[in-house]
Amino acid sequence: MLSKALLRLGTSAARHPWRVIAAWLIAATLAVLAAVAFGGRTADSMTAPGLDSQRAAELIERAGTGQEGMTAQVVVTPLDGGATFFDHGSARTALTRLQTEVKRLPHVLGTSDPAGALDAGGDTAVRGGLVSADGRIAVVRVQYPDQSRLSAEDLDALVDLGDRLRAELPLRIEMGGNLFYVFSDPDGGASELIGLLAAAAILFLAFGSLVAAALPIGMAVFGLTVGVATMTVLAAVTDVPTFAPVLGSMVGLGVGIDYALFVLARHREYLARGLDPHEAAGRAVATAGRPVVFAGGTVVVSILGLAVANVPFMTVGGVAVSIVVLIMVLASVTLLPAFLGAAGPRLGRAGRIGRALRAGRSGRLGRRRDTAAGAAHAAGWRRWIGHVSRHPVPYAVGAAGLLLTATLPVLGLRVGLPDDGSLPHSRTERRAYDLVAEGFGPGTNGPLVIAADPTGDPGVLDRLVGAVAADPGIASVAPTHIDRATGIATLVVFPTTSPQDKATTDTIARLRTDVLPTAIGHGPARAHVGGAAASLSDVGQRTSQRLPVFVAAVLAMSFLLLMLVFRSVLVPLKAVLLNLLSIGAAYGIMVAVFQWGWGGALIGLEATVPIVSFIPMFLFAILFGLSMDYEVFLLSRVCEEYLRTGDNGTAIVEGVSRTARIITSAALIMVAVFLSFAVAEDPSTKMFGLGLATAIFIDATVVRMVLVPATMTLLGRTNWWLPKWLDRMLPRGPVGTDDTDAESTGEAPRSRLVDR
Repeated sequence: MLSKALLRLGTSAARHPWRVIAAWLIAATLAVLAAVAFGGRTADSMTAPGLDSQRAAELIERAGTGQEGMTAQVVVTPLDGGATFFDHGSARTALTRLQTEVKRLPHVLGTSDPAGALDAGGDTAVRGGLVSADGRIAVVRVQYPDQSRLSAEDLDALVDLGDRLRAELPLRIEMGGNLFYVFSDPDGGASELIGLLAAAAILFLAFGSLVAAALPIGMAVFGLTVGVATMTVLAAVTDVPTFAPVLGSMVGLGVGIDYALFVLARHREYLARGLDPHEAAGRAVATAGRPVVFAGGTVVVSILGLAVANVPFMTVGGVAVSIVVLIMVLASVTLLPAFLGAAGPRLGRAGRIGRALRAGRSGRLGRRRDTAAGAAHAAGWRRWIGHVSRHPVPYAVGAAGLLLTATLPVLGLRVGLPDDGSLPHSRTERRAYDLVAEGFGPGTNGPLVIAADPTGDPGVLDRLVGAVAADPGIASVAPTHIDRATGIATLVVFPTTSPQDKATTDTIARLRTDVLPTAIGHGPARAHVGGAAASLSDVGQRTSQRLPVFVAAVLAMSFLLLMLVFRSVLVPLKAVLLNLLSIGAAYGIMVAVFQWGWGGALIGLEATVPIVSFIPMFLFAILFGLSMDYEVFLLSRVCEEYLRTGDNGTAIVEGVSRTARIITSAALIMVAVFLSFAVAEDPSTKMFGLGLATAIFIDATVVRMVLVPATMTLLGRTNWWLPKWLDRMLPRGPVGTDDTDAESTGEAPRSRLVDR
């Protein structure tokens, strides 16, 4: 049924290309207009129900102290390198003016007053964390209302003020805080362009034709435009995390070009057989389009499974990325065949430059046919796959050992969130971070906020302050603020270590399990640890706890879907295990690069950082779905050959060799797209880019071209074993058989599956 529906859809789009292209142009235009008129800005809300930090935030909000809102900080030091101090003269005057002008900005609820802290005395100033002990560094803390009342315009206003005052005051002015973290523009525009250019070059080398190379790029750009615009509209309804557009662009470009490549390769095969371009496009969508629909569905279901974590921003981010993937699948079976129909028979041959490149001639242009070049490539892969199949044991053991070795660093994986100290020095947030750490200690960059409700125990606050101040992980405690109406108290405490340091996570855990319970006792009073560092630590712990459940759910779902597709028990089991190996190796390499610093300079990493807490779960969802693309595409061809010949060895060699060139090209495109994001400034973007690129490279080389043929050879005919009782339970209509192709060649597919 799916094949026939896709055949009709693809053929109709190819016969009426300009109608379909016009419909997509209208859809893209409407999506962009809706994004401009109604779209919102991405914003991060790193909270989740039931967490201790969330309970602290709820208490702070009840008290109405203003500390539940957004914050920023302006860090200043005299331009003369520290010879001037803030306790007198022009530097003191400039500091007062800066604080006054910041206070006048829209939506600013208030600011700290470092000049007033100086007037109160040196010790008070140091304790308040507003002026450093040597009087050279001052901090103006800016309090905003909650995120729902703010926008990127508030960040722009603060940045513009800083730019103006730098030219007017004798101060070095740097800025940071969670206002920057939430409302900074996603880092990815240049990376998208680099990825597209790399993909275009690979496509041209693969097909030898500018037209053939342009079609997948054009389709991906259309789909990405609609997808990102839709994501922007979604941001007006709910908080879409800032990483979602970058991740959506990354994944959307990768899968969009890959899906188009699969369909385009089949289309050219049919053209080479002499089929009409319209019929060739329809049959290409019916055959290659089935794995595309299945693989895209697997990616979407895997990503939507992030809801298991019960972390709202991850769920919304997953929905946003899934929308982009769905649009790419739809474009692959509608817009692409329209492009193929409009291009006509030109796609069946390489261009003159392409023929010259493939013939290896630089002087005169060769006339070698594209099909001959393709046959030569297939012959080379056939020899390699045949070689692996003749020596399956050493190749299977060697490849598995290599991947297991690469996975070993995962044992040392530490989740957290890189702080501003991991950003490049070109960013003002990094420079502000360094100044604060220099003047007040690294923990001042990530203060904790303890919210306490002392109901029924008036003396609990004194015990609480004393116990917290005595903890070895706490450098200082700011004066307690008590709300008169509710009696809720808030304590701002500064750890001795930086926000991303493991010791800070240990301090938070110690406060919750030991310090606070001991100080409060068994009375009715309660206290919770909040603040940005605590929230991120809590989210990391929750995702780590839910990861095994999520992985098990995705594995079970993938196993069942593959069993339905290929009507086998061992084929999906093998696919699941091999995908785990490639993803585990990618995790291990990420740990080695980001936590150990191996090769970090190659991607512009200036300091070692923990793995961002939500990235392992996100990567697993995306990578497992993407690896299924290659699995389904490759095994569909192997299954076709097995149904046609009934010989397992021949099916493996022919199926893998016929898909190897396309899989290699598709993998190179994905790796190029993902690596272009690995050189971005933001460490989170780097992790996504490097993790995805590494896993796809391993999956398309070591797994697909070594482990798959080796293990399938070892399993023999049992690859296709399915118990009779299970066969009767499963619905009919496997995706893997090429009925449409059989109709076009006059051959009927023959069932050669193992006797059940």
